[in-house]
Amino acid sequence: MKSRVIASTKPNYKVSLEEVMEFSGHEAGICYMPDTIDTLLNEPIEKTVKRANGTLKSGHHSVFGHASYNFVFEEMPKILAMILNNEKVYNTSEKSARYTKMNPSEEDKELYEKWIKIYNDKIHNVYPNIDEKSTMKLAQENARYLISVFTPASTMGYSVDFRQLNYLIHWSEQFVKKAEENEFNKLLKPVLKNFAEEVSEFKIDELNSDVKNREFSFFAQRERKEEWGENYSVNYYATFAQLAQAQRHRTIYYEITLPEEKKFFIPYIIRGTELENEWLKDINSLANKFPQGMMIKVNERGTVEKFIEKCQERLCGCAQLEIALQTSEILEKYLKNTKNTNEEVYNYLLKYSKGARCTFPGFKCTRPCTWGAKEALTRKI
Repeated sequence: MKSRVIASTKPNYKVSLEEVMEFSGHEAGICYMPDTIDTLLNEPIEKTVKRANGTLKSGHHSVFGHASYNFVFEEMPKILAMILNNEKVYNTSEKSARYTKMNPSEEDKELYEKWIKIYNDKIHNVYPNIDEKSTMKLAQENARYLISVFTPASTMGYSVDFRQLNYLIHWSEQFVKKAEENEFNKLLKPVLKNFAEEVSEFKIDELNSDVKNREFSFFAQRERKEEWGENYSVNYYATFAQLAQAQRHRTIYYEITLPEEKKFFIPYIIRGTELENEWLKDINSLANKFPQGMMIKVNERGTVEKFIEKCQERLCGCAQLEIALQTSEILEKYLKNTKNTNEEVYNYLLKYSKGARCTFPGFKCTRPCTWGAKEALTRKI
């Protein structure tokens, strides 16, 4: 086999639509190429563009996935990042609300700052051996539950291919036109409208997914039953913040339903303490803004192997506590529901059921954490 590079990302350069069409026309030509790649690359440009346009109209859009763009979105709402990330076709680098201090809206800022201090003091009292820097990061991680998913507080590097970008534009426009006018969507529609407008220069009307009847995968269209075997489907409640962590596992599928009754996550370190009621009062005061700590119904689907890959990352003292415990609960449920029905899957899972990932067969931790195997899943922060 031989290889050659015929295109690559070039920093500080924005490929034009004319160049995208030409490049896609060459890729389309490979499918029925009678001669060599060099003959194809040196054909008259008119022939290449004509082929690209014909391919576009035929609905064979995969050739338009070869060209890509590298964006940086600033002042980006968390909900938009989550919707884009749910579509799998992307590379992203997002400012972390776990490890960096966020800049929320004026309405959220006072409570965010208040609870960073409260959590910082509480962590110091419960876990005095944790260093100052780590304590502050944990305080920020828990205080960010107060920040609205609609607050334009994040920055994200986002790389996406040309076809997918056009699908995203189209889905955004369709959502703005057709989605029901509920409390959540009234806030979301301006976000998606703004996104579509920001990237409208890359839009080609014919390059949409109507022929495939696709739309954003983030929102559930029907109730899903739980299933357990080689493939699994599980329903649970989680916060927006936890789901954003889970979406990093792109081989697993996630979709959400917004419950009619608004409920909120209570960080474990303040559960059952005098701070619990104060926390609920404060986060409830932000309910109409949909804070990241609001509980949503999640359906998760995947294969047993991909679930174990998730366990290898999330059953860890370095992982966000909420997703670590949720993953542990799903593993227990998986074992319970396959014990007497699918011996092969049950035995496969059993090897990973002794606790944190540092107990997994063949796993070697390269960065020991504060908690170790004993406390990774019993910690409160």
